[in-house]
Amino acid sequence: MSRLSQLTRYRKHLEERYYKLIERSNEYKYIDEVQSDLASYKAMKILEKINRVKYLDNSLM
Repeated sequence: MSRLSQLTRYRKHLEERYYKLIERSNEYKYIDEVQSDLASYKAMKILEKINRVKYLDNSLM
């Protein structure tokens, strides 16, 4: 498996987790603010990883 395909698989995995956390954050926005904030924080951390992987993916091409 090449590095490019590994990076794309990892990026897709991270994007799926990111979207799930954003949905969870929006669902709990009015019910439980703590869970909403925690999901938002985790989503931001994953978004940083996604941006790093995108940068690596662009530099390898």
